[in-house]
Amino acid sequence: MAGFTDRHFFLLAVAVYGLSMIYSVFLWRKGFRKDDHVNYLLLFGAFALHTAAMFNRGFRINQCPVNNLYEATTFIAWAIVAAYLVVGLLPRLRFLGAFASPVLFAIGVFALMPALDPPRGPQPEFSGAPASLHAAMILLAYGAFGLGAVAAGMFLTQQHDLKFHKLRAVLSLLPPIQRLEIVASRLVLAGLVLFTIGLAAGRHLPRPEGVSYWQDSKVVWSIFMWLVYLALLVLHRVFPQSSRRFASGVIGAFAFLLLTFWGTNLLSTLHHQ
Repeated sequence: MAGFTDRHFFLLAVAVYGLSMIYSVFLWRKGFRKDDHVNYLLLFGAFALHTAAMFNRGFRINQCPVNNLYEATTFIAWAIVAAYLVVGLLPRLRFLGAFASPVLFAIGVFALMPALDPPRGPQPEFSGAPASLHAAMILLAYGAFGLGAVAAGMFLTQQHDLKFHKLRAVLSLLPPIQRLEIVASRLVLAGLVLFTIGLAAGRHLPRPEGVSYWQDSKVVWSIFMWLVYLALLVLHRVFPQSSRRFASGVIGAFAFLLLTFWGTNLLSTLHHQ
């Protein structure tokens, strides 16, 4: 498609995420009583456009496109939808898309803000294999945390229906509540492992003389988030009866991550050399 830039492709992807979100409203109103292929195909189409946008940007700058907030945000959204397309191959988990599409649309609209993608300077903010590994692992971890929050949202919805709308819960094709709990916890665990690898790789990032990696505001924030997710997993294992609190904690942790990511990134010395 001659003349299309990476932002054009991403804009189309966000539009398809929006269509998926609108379709998801009908799935919610019908109580998820039929197997869904339309929403999966919509998100697959959006993923193809999203991937084209990232490849277009990557080839243009000749490196992994994670050099500013726009690129980091699009990578997070891409990781979330990629993970969904894998788990969505299982019919009983396909309705994750109805929960994921509003998140993807909101992230996409935010990423399109012009201030997040300023003109590139003569040098990129990151270079080298360690930097690419650090960025990729951290952002894939965010994607796993985001999909874990989606699964936790499905868990709370199913639990509510079992408590107040027993017939709707029986007719619904949402996965069993126990399976949703397992999916959410395993996604958080996978995200924590990726997060750990990313933090370790970050020690090798180039930094100014006298600047400590472990004292940088973004790194301190990342360690805090790592401890939050670790505490959620440990408490969930020690107190298995507190499933609702675990699900609420996973959603709250990811919401906090999204709300504070941008500010800590702007305050970081290492990310603005």
